[in-house]
Amino acid sequence: MTVVREPAWDDAPRSKAQGVVRRLVEFLSSLGWAVRIMFGSLAAFPAVLCRKSGRADLVRQLYSTGIRTLPVVMVVSLFIGMILALQVGLELRRFNQEVYLGAAVMVSLVREMGPFSCGMCLAACVGSAIAAELGTMKVNDEVAALEIMSISPIRFLAAPRIFALVLMAPLLSFFCCIVGTVGGGIVGSTQLGVDFSQYMASAMSIADLKDLYVGLLKALVFGLVIGTVSVSQGFGADLGATGVGKSTQRSVIVSFLLILMFGYMVTRVCYR
Repeated sequence: MTVVREPAWDDAPRSKAQGVVRRLVEFLSSLGWAVRIMFGSLAAFPAVLCRKSGRADLVRQLYSTGIRTLPVVMVVSLFIGMILALQVGLELRRFNQEVYLGAAVMVSLVREMGPFSCGMCLAACVGSAIAAELGTMKVNDEVAALEIMSISPIRFLAAPRIFALVLMAPLLSFFCCIVGTVGGGIVGSTQLGVDFSQYMASAMSIADLKDLYVGLLKALVFGLVIGTVSVSQGFGADLGATGVGKSTQRSVIVSFLLILMFGYMVTRVCYR
């Protein structure tokens, strides 16, 4: 699968209609390009696991995706749990129902906020780094050099990064739920007068395996989306440093939008 492509049109559109059509064609071309990269990377996963160098590269990507982002994910999830507990607890206090605080925080985190916050952190920390790294390689003709040597950039560069995001996103999402629940319990016990053991008992009593599975599915989809968008934007960079900056910016923006859209779609399908 060739990564280096022909440049876009250099001539300006002659009319508004031509400009609209051209942007539509460019959008569909980018969408098809991203889908090809995704399926090409999925097909290359067995080859990555079979090669010793591929496994070593995958381990490096797992470390970069999971371990190095843990501090950011922990801080974000902790404060999300604290904010949820404070806002929900203040409303529950009006009806003397603070006993259900743990259940409300747990359901919110497991179903939506845990995967959502994990996806946002990965898109900002990991996705932007992937787009910048691959974009720099693209403008420096390193990707073209791989193709000249008959080395597939999809198998060598894209597949380990996408595979690492797909594997680590559900684990980080589960970690977000745990840390956020603990943060909510701290706020409940220190500011809302809810005993921590009572808070945790309420949280565990309402927890459902379906909610956990749906949350993990969302995180897996988010990891696949972030990896695909970041790799496709990195491979599509041009015009030197300016192009790398624009591709990095686009990767984060598009990842954020797709996380919101796919989050709604998964919820709609699983909770009819």
